[in-house]
Amino acid sequence: MVQIHPFAGVRAAPAHAQAIPSVPYDVVSAAEARAVLAENPLSFLSVIRSDADLPGVKPDDDRVYALAGERFRALLADGLMLQDPSPGFYLYEVATCDRIFVGIVACVEAGDYESGLIRRHEQTRYDKERDRTRHIEAVNANTGLVFLLYRDPGGLHARLEQLARSVPVSAEVTADQGVRHRLHRVDDPAAIEALEATFGAVDALYIADGHHRAKSAVAVAEARRAAGTASVESERFMAVLFAHERVRLHGYSRLVTDLGALSPEAWLRALRAIGTVEPIEGVDAHGFHVPPRTPCTGDRRVLHMYLPGQWYELSFPREQDEGLIRGLDVQFLQDRVLDPVLGISDPRGDPRLQYLGGAKPLSRLIEAVDSGEFAVAFALQPLSIATVLDCADAGLVMPPKSTWFEPKVLSGFVVHLLD
Repeated sequence: MVQIHPFAGVRAAPAHAQAIPSVPYDVVSAAEARAVLAENPLSFLSVIRSDADLPGVKPDDDRVYALAGERFRALLADGLMLQDPSPGFYLYEVATCDRIFVGIVACVEAGDYESGLIRRHEQTRYDKERDRTRHIEAVNANTGLVFLLYRDPGGLHARLEQLARSVPVSAEVTADQGVRHRLHRVDDPAAIEALEATFGAVDALYIADGHHRAKSAVAVAEARRAAGTASVESERFMAVLFAHERVRLHGYSRLVTDLGALSPEAWLRALRAIGTVEPIEGVDAHGFHVPPRTPCTGDRRVLHMYLPGQWYELSFPREQDEGLIRGLDVQFLQDRVLDPVLGISDPRGDPRLQYLGGAKPLSRLIEAVDSGEFAVAFALQPLSIATVLDCADAGLVMPPKSTWFEPKVLSGFVVHLLD
């Protein structure tokens, strides 16, 4: 059964509670982080995207990680961030324009990840694994949250909502587009014990977002075990847990830097050899996905593609008995298009293939292709959450960047020290 643990988190001092928490490291580029830091030097991006202040230096240079560690220690030494006096849980409330999400921040066991009690559904990318492992070691802390889902055994989410209404707000941040983030610290021993016992009825956890953060945290735990320097806290990593029916799921877009030796015309011919390719008009650039013109039926799959100045709807026949993984649009795109037509055989490491989360407007894809930075983009339909959990339960692994979950939580809102 699932074990969750309280911890003494590190949070921004009250005077800096709005300034320090930031978006996660992987939703902004170095250039975007640099622009944020120019306006707000206290942003936690100074720690988690320290490469932003080292232009011309490779992102995996030793100096990047050394700077991250120095900056985090300076935040502590200068009293800009403070450690809570005792272990506790943190209820995390995210209020968007149309709904409120409530989860719980806790530590979970590296051993539960290794045994499969914490289940994953996506492959990770090698470069991101190495990057976050080195980052965690440099700062000696989990600076970002792993987003976990649980199947509510009955009344658990309602209990968290009730507790959030009764426990005072410990920190509040208003982020982009007016999204409000609140932490409620639960430090009463009886309440802590009750939450630990309640989560004992949960039989598994599922990584929704933060596969790289989780795997890197476990890599650090393994390394410290081998070196004989492990501690109770280094055997755990920080996560936020949400009931699976209380989150939102988007698709994840693909961008490809070039078409290899193919001209755009030859590229379209290659696609028409395996399916239907029709230009479409009237795509809402402010939307998050393209509504299919062709119904998504049991025998057809529908994807959308953008070439400079033009959207296309792609429709391909499904095969019988595809199974969970082969039935995914992302797997079809990899197996039938990216690999055989463009030679992108390794979606985890090929630099020609990049990703954009589905909660970003389609205008981002359009701009990326029209600028010439990318040759083509694919916008995919969101999966059902049930499909994601079924894949994880079956021990199956989706291609990297198959899902984009909401809510998006902040980094530096609360931090877990490894010693």
